[in-house]
Amino acid sequence: MISSALLAVGAANPFNSPRFQLLPDTGAAPTAQAAGSSPLTAAPAGRRRLAAAAAATEQEEYSCEYGSAHFYALCGLGGILSCGTTHTAVVPLDLVKCRIQVDPAKYQSIFKGFAVTLKEDGVRGLGKGWAPTFIGYSMQGLCKFGFYEVFKNIYGQLLGEENAYLWRTSLYLAASASAEFFADIALAPMEACKVRIQTQPGYANTLREVFPKMHAEEGIWAFYKGVSPLWMRQIPYTMMKFACFERTVEALYRYVVPKPRADCTKAEQLVVTFVAGYIAGVFCAIVSHPADSVVSVLNKEKGSSAVQVLRRLGPIGVWKGLVARIIMIGTLTALQWFIYDSVKVYFRLPRPPPPEMPESLKKKLGL
Repeated sequence: MISSALLAVGAANPFNSPRFQLLPDTGAAPTAQAAGSSPLTAAPAGRRRLAAAAAATEQEEYSCEYGSAHFYALCGLGGILSCGTTHTAVVPLDLVKCRIQVDPAKYQSIFKGFAVTLKEDGVRGLGKGWAPTFIGYSMQGLCKFGFYEVFKNIYGQLLGEENAYLWRTSLYLAASASAEFFADIALAPMEACKVRIQTQPGYANTLREVFPKMHAEEGIWAFYKGVSPLWMRQIPYTMMKFACFERTVEALYRYVVPKPRADCTKAEQLVVTFVAGYIAGVFCAIVSHPADSVVSVLNKEKGSSAVQVLRRLGPIGVWKGLVARIIMIGTLTALQWFIYDSVKVYFRLPRPPPPEMPESLKKKLGL
């Protein structure tokens, strides 16, 4: 009996065997298991499994990986929906704005412009140019938003995490300018058709009429002679649109919204998106308006150059129609960002929060 009792005590000795044993590699993640598989010693492995499951669930919230081809394709779709639909919706205001720019003596203000247009063309006249607007700005939106995400990711990787944070405004400006360069090439033909329909009454009423007529009279150059003024108008506009939006969102969450972004509902986040988009739109309209006036006049006239039009309009004439454009662009930009962000929410795309200073940079700066 004594010997059996001694054996029992020896088996219970905590130094009888190691507390944890390494199991053979079976292809699964290595785990540590307590000797005797007691519930107390198995608990850490259970917690690790729960943490891994939680991480997997978090990853499953997104339909694709950030920076993947699927991600960029859906961002392009969001750009099509946001730009094509919004620009088409404000065609009447855009028509009046263009007419004020090219004939300020006749269309003296927004209200006068609407009154004259309704009197001469009726209600249907306010919809002139809707088809080239929808096609052109859908193509532009595809390139603008899709390529912005591409270039932002590429430039961010080239800069590295710390520099991408320190130079984030420059990053936004460079990525948006690069994207808009290609977006304007896609937009130019339809923009030329739209302006010709809207600013030359009697020339053509539909896209089917105006496209072959312009091609027969001036060749392919008719559709791309306005691409340089488009770059002058749209690249500063888009740089302001994206950089101002990104920094405004960052400021709203930091100083205005009373709780962190992670604690906001999707609806609350979209409200912040809309407000930031409208603020950005006002600045966009002001920055790009002189070039917009040149584009409107240039596409109306034959044989004129951008420099000639700019000299003729003068420093005051280039600002005609600014109020109408602020209203139009402010509303457009807010709706575009709202629709674009809504598409991301609907398709469960990654939506990174506003950037925060990397831990490595905090240590370098002693923060």
